[in-house]
Amino acid sequence: MSGIFTSSIGKKLLMSLAGIFLIVFLLVHLGINLLVIIYEDPMVYNKAAHFMSSNILIKIFEIVLFGGFLLHIIYALILQIQNWIARPSRYNKANYSNTSFFSKFMIHTAAITLVFLVIHFMDFYIKAKFGHAAEIIVDGVAYHDFASEIVDKFKVLPFVIFYIGAFIFLGFHLIHGFQSAFKTLGMDHKKYTPVVQGAALVYTILVVAGYTLIPVIIYFI
Repeated sequence: MSGIFTSSIGKKLLMSLAGIFLIVFLLVHLGINLLVIIYEDPMVYNKAAHFMSSNILIKIFEIVLFGGFLLHIIYALILQIQNWIARPSRYNKANYSNTSFFSKFMIHTAAITLVFLVIHFMDFYIKAKFGHAAEIIVDGVAYHDFASEIVDKFKVLPFVIFYIGAFIFLGFHLIHGFQSAFKTLGMDHKKYTPVVQGAALVYTILVVAGYTLIPVIIYFI
């Protein structure tokens, strides 16, 4: 059992499982964020966010989510460092003939995405946890007014550009990561590979377009 945590295959397996978990989370998070533009009443989003932050099952899921993030990041770094150590002299001319465009820059897109996530967590999660977020009282219940904060941020063009750019880089990371995760789980076959590749493309376009649509609509409307 301990080999799962120490072997190269075990690390890839755990990283893939964590990655798939995060892939599912992105869709759930997108569904909640879309409430900001679907409903004119900001309290629809605020109440959904309040439920997500106060429900005991969601709190447990939150711990699992952070665990998934850490697991994915830690094992990705370990595997990348091991790859670097395995080729200390590097090649005078890198041979990428068997490497996809997206896989070449996985570590780079991951680093950019990580910077974005840190900023995102500081903007919302940290503010909510330490009481710095604006609040609104409805029927005697205090809600964090995240909807208004989102609208305010997406009225600032530099932030909109940064946000969209971050998700474009995330898309580059996802399209290879999605395929790689299922490949690690054994779906590397001429029958399944085209299906996984197609699903990766559809999923990536859906996620990037969905998250991009929110700031674009808020900024221009």
